Amino acid sequence: MRIHHILSILESIAPPYLQESYDNAGLIVGDPEQEVTGILFCLDSTEAVVEEAIALGCNLVIAHHPIVFRGLKRFNGSNYVERTVIQAIRKQVALYAIHTNLDNVYRQGVNAKIAEKLGLKDTRILLPKTGETEIGAGMLGFLPEPMLETDFLQHTKTALRAGCVRHTALRGRPVQTVAVCGGSGSFLLPEALRAGADVFVTADFKYHEFFDAEGRLVVADIGHYESEQFTIELLFQIIQEKFPTFALHCTKVNTNPVFYL
Repeated sequence: MRIHHILSILESIAPPYLQESYDNAGLIVGDPEQEVTGILFCLDSTEAVVEEAIALGCNLVIAHHPIVFRGLKRFNGSNYVERTVIQAIRKQVALYAIHTNLDNVYRQGVNAKIAEKLGLKDTRILLPKTGETEIGAGMLGFLPEPMLETDFLQHTKTALRAGCVRHTALRGRPVQTVAVCGGSGSFLLPEALRAGADVFVTADFKYHEFFDAEGRLVVADIGHYESEQFTIELLFQIIQEKFPTFALHCTKVNTNPVFYL
């Protein structure tokens, strides 16, 4: 089986044309005709992840985040991006990223996995692309039964394995309608408000952006890595469904650069 066979499965679910203009999803390092010896799934391609792939006999790393966002003008190992790319090329490990194109799909997408972990039902895209119902940003769903705000925040912290939850003031109202967005989701706050969400679970809210909720919903910022970490599981499941006996591995390297005291 060649690399392009694996990539065609992923891209049938999240076609590259669905990625945002700033993104760099796709095969970043490697030959699509290379035979695959094993696959390692991760959130971030780093030096440690490439080393892990080599130790496991994997020559394909499938990540959510692209290791290269902007053009590289030098390859002298001066930063972790250059070192990771150099290491991958030397060891003939292919690096692939499936990023905002996977964010923007409804079925088997990043936000569907978050909604599943939170137990949300009757989900829909929060901000659909024009003329589409299953392509767009974020997701809206409903809890089977209303929960107290404090109980829901604790449920979110546990279910999404978050080190902490930064949130706006509680409103003293039950939670049932929930908006979610993996990664940086502050741009979707107006949509969450319009949709009547009680809580918006996402990441990377800046200080002044918390004010924009204006007491109309609770923003629950769980951290970027925490909101997207289950994408590793999602990608593993997609490929395992097609190739149940192939050498597939989820990384054991925690690539989260943020720590909590």
